[in-house]
Amino acid sequence: MILPSIIDAMDSTPLVELSRLRDGMELDGRILAKLDYLLPGSSKKDRAARTIIEDARLSGELQPGQTVVELTSGNMGTGLAIVCGVLGHPFVAVMSEGNSPERARMMRALGAEVVLIPQAPGSQVGEVSGADLDLVDDAAKQLTEERRAFRADQFKRNGNPRAHETGTAPEIWQQSDGQVTAFCDFVGSGGTLGGAARFFADHGVRCYAVEPKGAEALSEGDTSAPQHPIQGGGYMIKDPEHLDVPALSGVLSVSADDVRTYARLLAEREGIFGGFSAGANCAAAVQLLGAQEKGGTIAIVICDSGLKYLSTDLWGKI
Repeated sequence: MILPSIIDAMDSTPLVELSRLRDGMELDGRILAKLDYLLPGSSKKDRAARTIIEDARLSGELQPGQTVVELTSGNMGTGLAIVCGVLGHPFVAVMSEGNSPERARMMRALGAEVVLIPQAPGSQVGEVSGADLDLVDDAAKQLTEERRAFRADQFKRNGNPRAHETGTAPEIWQQSDGQVTAFCDFVGSGGTLGGAARFFADHGVRCYAVEPKGAEALSEGDTSAPQHPIQGGGYMIKDPEHLDVPALSGVLSVSADDVRTYARLLAEREGIFGGFSAGANCAAAVQLLGAQEKGGTIAIVICDSGLKYLSTDLWGKI
């Protein structure tokens, strides 16, 4: 089948069982990994980028040739750069300097204008905090006004969770023959988890949020260490708008060391080259199989590619 554009390839990723990792760790149950890092922009954010832009064009909120602006850790920006490039919209990505430089380079290669915002005092490169995100959001708002642009606003527009309610989650359910018993996802905007939870609520699948240890705003736990290396989430947002969904079954916290360990295990044992959030999701799934979901089938998303982190300590010492 010949597709009319690359935008039409932004769905239908494979679902792979992590049997080698499970057997090596002697886990009781199964972990199924949705390989969204194989999407054209190398991340799950392609789905939301496509849906938000298509919705806005259909409603008339986004006019032909109008500029699109969005804050991004790099993944949403990459998806938007692809969609906007194909559909003829100039795109401006606003990103913290704390994010990995590979992301900015990829967006520029795809035709985006990238505006980098200095981090908040006390922040470290590679560790983007909620305070850093606030600075990026302020800059995105200003640019949107100055350029009379359309703000993609992944934290508020319903196209974000709807992309996963109608795409990611039904794909997982169909590909697993309805065998999934639980789903967990690292929370950034909350779009993936929120959308998936809306679909899975009718199928008896328990859904769990994942956040960094020391930045546990969702669970109202320890918030003494808001700096962490898991780019694209863990921003200490207590009530993400997209998580206004049927009750979640719980919130799991993962350490930076576990995130690195499981991202590397995914690469070494399963040949899946994911990023920090993939490691976070895998670590959380292992927690679930060792406790409340023992013997179950846990679905996770491989959110983005490890190629976006070659300059970081995820791979830097290997």
